[in-house]
Amino acid sequence: MKLFPASAEVQLEFDKIKALVVQNCRSDYAKSKAEQLRIHTVKSYIELELQQSNEFKMILLNGQFFPNDSVFNLTRELKLLGIPGAVLKETELVELRKLAENIKNIFRWFDAEKKITFPGLATVISGTQYEKAIVQLINEVLDDHGIVKDNASASLTRIRTNLFRKRNELRRSFEKVISKWNKLGYLADTEEAFLNGRRVVAVYAEHKRQVKGILLGESDTRKTSFIEPEETIELNNEIFSLEIEEKQEVYRILRDLTSKLSVHAELLKNYHTITGEYDYINAKARLAREMNANLPDLQEKSMIHLVEAYHPLLYLYNQKSSKPTIPVSLSLDEKNRILVISGPNAGGKTVTLKTVGLLQMMIQSGLLVPVNPTSRFGIFKQLMIHIGDTQSLEFELSTYSSHLKNMKYFMESASGRTLFFIDELGSGSDPNLGGAFAEVILEELGRKHSFGIVTTHYLNLKVMANKTPGIINGAMAFDEKNLLPLYKLIIGKPGSSYTFSIAERIGMDPKLISKAKELVDEDHFSLDKLLNRAEQDIRKIEQKEKELQKLLKENERLKKEMEQFIDKEKHRQQVEILRQQNRITEERIAYLKDMERKLKQIVFDWRKAGTEQEKIAMMKQIQAMLFKQKEKQVSEKIRKKIDAKYIEVGGEVKVGDKVRMTQNNQVGQVKEIREKKAIVQLGLLPITVDLKNLVVVQDRPVESN
Repeated sequence: MKLFPASAEVQLEFDKIKALVVQNCRSDYAKSKAEQLRIHTVKSYIELELQQSNEFKMILLNGQFFPNDSVFNLTRELKLLGIPGAVLKETELVELRKLAENIKNIFRWFDAEKKITFPGLATVISGTQYEKAIVQLINEVLDDHGIVKDNASASLTRIRTNLFRKRNELRRSFEKVISKWNKLGYLADTEEAFLNGRRVVAVYAEHKRQVKGILLGESDTRKTSFIEPEETIELNNEIFSLEIEEKQEVYRILRDLTSKLSVHAELLKNYHTITGEYDYINAKARLAREMNANLPDLQEKSMIHLVEAYHPLLYLYNQKSSKPTIPVSLSLDEKNRILVISGPNAGGKTVTLKTVGLLQMMIQSGLLVPVNPTSRFGIFKQLMIHIGDTQSLEFELSTYSSHLKNMKYFMESASGRTLFFIDELGSGSDPNLGGAFAEVILEELGRKHSFGIVTTHYLNLKVMANKTPGIINGAMAFDEKNLLPLYKLIIGKPGSSYTFSIAERIGMDPKLISKAKELVDEDHFSLDKLLNRAEQDIRKIEQKEKELQKLLKENERLKKEMEQFIDKEKHRQQVEILRQQNRITEERIAYLKDMERKLKQIVFDWRKAGTEQEKIAMMKQIQAMLFKQKEKQVSEKIRKKIDAKYIEVGGEVKVGDKVRMTQNNQVGQVKEIREKKAIVQLGLLPITVDLKNLVVVQDRPVESN
């Protein structure tokens, strides 16, 4: 994106956003990339950057582990690896091994499911592969502590075996010397030490000529002499020679290992870049989490649709101070390309302007922004800004000239892919003349189909915005009663400057205020007063709308509760009906089983009966049982008819209730209750029934087709 002026990043505080990203980076690669953060204009590139940041933010929010917890700053080592004959140290090779192992963990993390879940992050490793030979080569030479292994070569094995044997011989020989000289009283308190890499004995200076050996040094006080005993000189020489051989062999092994690894130099550089990329994406995601940033919709065309957008730096500052931040919502599209914001000073006009500009720069840099996810951002190829309060004192005498010079550049360079921001358009000159120029400038920018936000106090610009296609008014809300800005943008209407209201509230002499009003053009004063009154009326309407919305939400809540209660009651009734049906079925089965048992007994007895009279008596008994069963079947049919018309609801019997008598399944209406009895009207006949033999019912609703 092309910026004008060059200081636009500083004026919109984009440099501070970059600094916050740098703070979250750990590797030099990521810090360098954050410091050189560019504002792009290619949609596919921006989308990928945003997608990667959003995916990593989801990982952080869900508490998932991503295997990139190591910091690798291996630029120097990787350069050496590409130089023929170069030798890497053990510590440097250990870092390369950690890098390769980290890449292995990243490849393992991206299983088939995660590649689908995090496609943006997966693209970082899509062009490379994991080479296990790198770790194997290093492991053949170095142990877990980064020390060259004894078996790294046959020569090193021989050298270290000899060293081990010679050092043991030296230790035994040295212990004999110390024991001998200690008995003679020659040794100082220190007894032994190392000097110039050789093991020496600390002897009192007065005895130094009484012992055989080489004098290698004395203490600062010259009271102690350090002597290499004659018995250990040859062993020390052999050990010293073996140590030189060991260093030479280790150097040769490391040189060979470096040479073998140089084949994978480009791959290791790619690994280094991958870890740096993930560190950079992680830094962006951490910042997004801090400022509650989200992924909005990105579109190719020029447009802005902000929903609940916050100024990132103001949001972070207020968050630390536990203060609320007022979001802004606005839209710039083909229908309304330019927004003219008016209102009182310190009301939030410039903050709104800077919020939109900074968010646009962030989104085109691949940074998530603190907006509602339903927001939409277009892509602009040019961003121009003019904020008067950023000018240096050296230009104070030519402020308006500088203003016009910038406006000239705006009008000449603007296009349909330009986003501009002008704070206090036309200021710095005579109000009438400056207002006229401002109107011409605004008209020309509109003619170029460019998009932008302008802040102003000029009434003529407010009137122009109200009647010119493509330009729309906006006002910063103000609490006139308490003389406080509300920092809320109202789209569609111009705002009052509240000049006289503020003067009255701060206690200025009413005579001076009246005199000032007389000096103001009557139409000008009337319009400002009308804007003032209109703004207050809108605030009252908004307040009433909020109250109405609150009542509607409460009504909706009560409606849902009632529906839930009705659903529960219907469910309870259905459960009760099923329970009653199950009880009747169980009783019928029990009755049939009892009937079967009795009939079997009668048949058995009938077969044993001796006389005709006994058989006749049994037949009568069977007839009685069958007749009773027939009566019961009739009763069941009546019961089914009753159930088809009525629903049992149960509960306490009250006057006026419809009830079913359990003895004969007839339904009537309760007319009167006397202690434990009730008078029930059956047709034209009232009868008295025990309350315990009554069940409350109600008409079954008619099912609609």
